[in-house]
Amino acid sequence: MDQTLWITLAGILVLLLFSAFFSGSETALTAVSRARMHHLERKGNRNAALVRRLREDKEMLIGAILLGNNLVNILAASLATSALIVIFGETGVVYATVVMTLMILIFSEVLPKTFAFNHSDRLALVVAPVLVQLVRVLRPAVVAIQFVVRIALRLLGERAEAPYSHSTHEEELRGAIELHRGETREIRDERRMLRSVLDLGDVWVSEIMTHRRNTVMIDAGIPPREIVEQVLASPFTRLPLWRDTPDNIVGVLHAKGLLRAVHGLGGDYDKLDVQSLASPAWFIPDSTTLLDQLQAFRRRREHFAMVVDEYGTLMGTVTLEDILEEIVGEISDEHDIAVPGVRPQPDGSYVVAGTVTIRDLNREFEWNLPEEDASTIAGLLLREARQIPDAGQTFDFYGFRFHILRRVRNQISSVRITPPKRRLRAAG
Repeated sequence: MDQTLWITLAGILVLLLFSAFFSGSETALTAVSRARMHHLERKGNRNAALVRRLREDKEMLIGAILLGNNLVNILAASLATSALIVIFGETGVVYATVVMTLMILIFSEVLPKTFAFNHSDRLALVVAPVLVQLVRVLRPAVVAIQFVVRIALRLLGERAEAPYSHSTHEEELRGAIELHRGETREIRDERRMLRSVLDLGDVWVSEIMTHRRNTVMIDAGIPPREIVEQVLASPFTRLPLWRDTPDNIVGVLHAKGLLRAVHGLGGDYDKLDVQSLASPAWFIPDSTTLLDQLQAFRRRREHFAMVVDEYGTLMGTVTLEDILEEIVGEISDEHDIAVPGVRPQPDGSYVVAGTVTIRDLNREFEWNLPEEDASTIAGLLLREARQIPDAGQTFDFYGFRFHILRRVRNQISSVRITPPKRRLRAAG
């Protein structure tokens, strides 16, 4: 072979290396971890900043890579065809097609993309400076190509897609959370907390509030000594005060302020004016989202609010701790009263109080019971059964089995829930 043929073969090899560079760079910059690049950029890594810039203009980046990759692939194929025609004559076209297809597929596509996928972060940092210059050089050609493509799409009746909306970004975040897999307690807790943060804007305070029936309230009309005794007997530091009727809330009494006043009076309860110690009650609508209420608590620097419905009727109370518990789970201290709500059974089922919220069960056991139309297990059963069930009745909804254990008047107070996995094992 003469010198020209050797030069041609060397040129083909160089072009295949360029093709591998373009293919690997495309995969690396597509699969790179945006969170890690953001972290490295904040720490001062200049190449991470270049990666972010390239990803922000992804259409231009992909266009430049595809243009460069196709140029070198076509040129390499053309050189191989001309070289093999010289050696083998007209049949060289067939040889060139087979050889270049295999060479490009293996060494310029599959191999570099596999490597880039396994080392995307590291490779992206290496190739970013080169690709920034490449995009700058090829920008005019890419812009012209994109213009032609848009014209062609319009002729076909297609329209450019709108940029990512807020809901799209949220779905991406939820998908990333679900990819954080693992069955250890720590990973399950992390996954549950991350989901709960995203759900704050979709949950109403009425779904997590303490119902008025379970709210500890103080009658402002009883003697001060009895009020002090009730406050001391309560596990709560903030208690609503009512006068005449429980719907007439006249303030919120703070236990610390009450005890300070008692101490200041030397224990003389007759001089104690409880209502003057109470702060004004803060009423909020039951349709307030947890995200809005959390921000309102922070703005007002308060921890306690009274929840009312659209008619102004008192529904219950909500606290800052209630919202925080929606994120991190149950927060218990030495003054909390332990109220058993869920009791695991040896056969894998759970005995659940009717007042337990569906959200708590979904978060604790990663179930998928619907939360849209009912907030408690009792409410879900009433909605699905279309009746008030009797003790002993059994229902199958959403793959779960619900066996009514106890009913008090018209309220379901206890139910046994058998989840789908346990039922499948029992059937097997």
